[in-house]
Amino acid sequence: MLRFRSLASGSSGNATLIEAGDGPRFTRMLVDCGLGQRQLDVRLAQCGLRADLLDGIFITHEHGDHVGSALAVAARHGVPLWMSAGTRQALGAAALAGLTVHLAADSQTLAIGDLRLRPFTVPHDTLEPLQLRCDDGDRVLGILTDLGHVTPHVLASLAGCHALMLESNHDPDLLGQSRYPPFLQRRIAGPHGHLSNRQAQDALRLLCHAQLSTVVGAHLSERNNHPPLVQAGFAEVLGCAPPEVLLANRHGLDWLRV
Repeated sequence: MLRFRSLASGSSGNATLIEAGDGPRFTRMLVDCGLGQRQLDVRLAQCGLRADLLDGIFITHEHGDHVGSALAVAARHGVPLWMSAGTRQALGAAALAGLTVHLAADSQTLAIGDLRLRPFTVPHDTLEPLQLRCDDGDRVLGILTDLGHVTPHVLASLAGCHALMLESNHDPDLLGQSRYPPFLQRRIAGPHGHLSNRQAQDALRLLCHAQLSTVVGAHLSERNNHPPLVQAGFAEVLGCAPPEVLLANRHGLDWLRV
């Protein structure tokens, strides 16, 4: 069995819990940890878990809304970390001293218990950002956030997923009318920023296939987007009613089976 649960999604913090196995022993990986320790403990408790039961934390890149308390949790509970060499460099040797850090690289499969992770590079304004293809040998989950445009490599890496968490960060008109300074607007809308609703919709159209049963809109901007816009765009591709489209937000989303 493969399932996932968003603990939080958005510019204020991101964390996705993935669980694989049929019991009594499950493999549990946290993808990003952009929450404070106290809030992470609360969210994990809602799942019936504790941080010391995690098999690892995969950090996709060094931005604070993805790293959050990951290093503190790793130090406190001895949880191993996975990240790219670029992310390790960005975080710094001093911050990682004494922690168990494993390196991840593009297209290199990581076998962790009952879970296999296959990271892939994305265009984002960090040193070596990675997103993930995850499977348990049967079902496949794709996680795709924090990228400014969708490359052929991204599409190839996520081909055939049964479930997909897909960034739909902003509406260009709302972003242009926002109080964000021009440099920040350019960064968000640029080729190494975040996907607009239209870009996400176009990506979903290319990734959609008969066996894709679960799609979750993720990393929505609270200021520069409206959930109904994302739901309408995804629904057009998926052929469902807009209210049926699932969205993860800062409060997270309940367990979904892949």
